[in-house]
Amino acid sequence: MKAIKWLLTIYMTLSPVMVFADGVETEEKLKNIVSGEHRNPESIARNQYRHPVETLMWFGIRDDMTVVEVSPGGGGWYTEVLAPFLRDKGKLYVASYDSQSEIEYLRINSKKYIDKLASRPDIYDKVSVTEFAPPKKPDLEPRGKADMVVTFRNTHNWLNNDTAEQVYKAMYEVLKPGGILGVVQHRGKDHMIGKEWSKKGYVSESEVIRLAEQTGFKLVGGTGINANPKDTKDHPDGVWTLPPVYRLKDQNRDRYAAIGESDRMTLKFIKP
Repeated sequence: MKAIKWLLTIYMTLSPVMVFADGVETEEKLKNIVSGEHRNPESIARNQYRHPVETLMWFGIRDDMTVVEVSPGGGGWYTEVLAPFLRDKGKLYVASYDSQSEIEYLRINSKKYIDKLASRPDIYDKVSVTEFAPPKKPDLEPRGKADMVVTFRNTHNWLNNDTAEQVYKAMYEVLKPGGILGVVQHRGKDHMIGKEWSKKGYVSESEVIRLAEQTGFKLVGGTGINANPKDTKDHPDGVWTLPPVYRLKDQNRDRYAAIGESDRMTLKFIKP
């Protein structure tokens, strides 16, 4: 009995140090990746607005996890970080776009993303890509086995397409119990609910929480890592008025550049 108590005392003493050491190691690994040679200067320039190291650390990512990234964009901005981070010890699944979609930009993004992965097999060779397009292709992989699901600036699209509830259900089902869902989304004001606003890219924080909680997720919390109080959320072409898109091109470009990228919520949920 004394020996067991002694071992427990040693474990309780050392474990915070071990956790701290793991955190430092994770942070350093992420910092090296986000400025790595495999990323072009335009991608690296977005780090100051998107805070990938701080965001993924706050979600609680580890390099031995099975992670699912949902709707990565044609350029795979976060895939550039997740793939090398998870390559040796973990596993990255990416739910990309329907290559046969009736919507042209989804077909374009699908091809663009696949071409990107093929261009650097030394970085992306272990990424498993599936097509995800509810309601026609409604399932995520590996069902019930993922440690974490992440998605960045996509909920407005799902609301626009009337698939948001299906997507959140799929994200719930792909996770194992205790798994984490990390969501970054352009943040609207409290009254910005409905397609009038989601078509401009903005979604209220309460709407995202509602979607997740009605599916079964429990909110762990939110953080201001990606907040931008300069974003007035009243731009002519919504979030795409701001960098990096600059949909109005040179019209008031300096003013929008001074604002920076959109104000964003960063929410963490858990599957009980």
